[in-house]
Amino acid sequence: MVAPPLFRHLPLSRQYRPKSIQIRRQWRQGLLANPQMPQLAKQLHSMQWAAPPLILTGLFLALWSWKCMMMVLFQNTIIYNPFMPPNARSMKIEDFKKQCRGIQWREERIRSLDGTEIALCVSDDPASAAGVDLKTPVYILYFQGNASSLPPRLPDLSWVLRTLREGSKTVSYTMVCVSYRGYWTSHDRPSETGINKDAEAALRWISSFHYKRDPEKQMPDPVIILYGQSIGCGFATNLAATTEAMPIHGLVLETPFESTRSMLKALYPQKWLPYQHLWPFLRNHLDTWTNMGVIASRSPPSGFGISIVEAAKDELVPSEHGDRLYKRCQDVGIPVERQKVRGAYHNDAIVRMQGKTAVVHSVASAVARIAQNGPRNGGIVTK
Repeated sequence: MVAPPLFRHLPLSRQYRPKSIQIRRQWRQGLLANPQMPQLAKQLHSMQWAAPPLILTGLFLALWSWKCMMMVLFQNTIIYNPFMPPNARSMKIEDFKKQCRGIQWREERIRSLDGTEIALCVSDDPASAAGVDLKTPVYILYFQGNASSLPPRLPDLSWVLRTLREGSKTVSYTMVCVSYRGYWTSHDRPSETGINKDAEAALRWISSFHYKRDPEKQMPDPVIILYGQSIGCGFATNLAATTEAMPIHGLVLETPFESTRSMLKALYPQKWLPYQHLWPFLRNHLDTWTNMGVIASRSPPSGFGISIVEAAKDELVPSEHGDRLYKRCQDVGIPVERQKVRGAYHNDAIVRMQGKTAVVHSVASAVARIAQNGPRNGGIVTK
């Protein structure tokens, strides 16, 4: 049998072989002739195996950098959660009126220092408001945590307020709760700079409210106590360290932390993760530790005091933060007391009876201390 004409001459001559095969053979012969070329060939061959790990490592670093950049750019969204739970901004005081058990709350609308409209929850003593007697006016300015809104907190705060009012016949207690910008019915978006302005505006509202109640200045000097919970401790100490509006006579700090930088280390303790190293890019510092030094320079140690209320099972803030804040107060000469709520987690210290009692004790002891020293001598001296 004779082969078909199409395939007859293919194996007979080199000139009919594909040109690519000839080029490949010439390249191999050149490699063998050059003593350095085989090493280069091995390197090129090894690079083929190294390519997948290099690509995966590059993708990992890119995602790593992207997450770091997102954390820096959107840190306000990460820190402040006014939409948790989803209906937080639509809650009303009336929804919790029954749980408040007789303590009356009302909403006040004020303007922050930059003109932003914010809300306050206010409960004043009915007897003092009616002018029945002239009690020592005590104003508690409350700063909430970083999630939810004020109305769900009112039942627990009402228990504290009711107990304080029933325990003293010579003191009138008024509580003012600040709704940060972006929270509840307040406008704008939350940030440390903006909320500091809200806190100062709330304190100025208290000053105006008090002197409208007592234009003749017949009542004793007002006592101002700042009460912060979690992130609110940072805003409370920020205000105490900077305000010139009114003297501050005491601080109650519930589940406080040192600073945002310290919380980065607590939440991301692994050194190989970049997050704790992002502190130079923070826009929200909430540095309670530093604020205590500033407060001490403005307050006589015998007049101003701090009470720290911690959760024994705090899952967010390590107990070392409370240890260092307590020691910081001692080092700068601020009278300090410390209480731990057994079995409490970060967000339910005030929910437990022991936590409520601890807050009542903290406020009452601050008022008693001021009564011994006199409000004018016991608070932060404004310039």
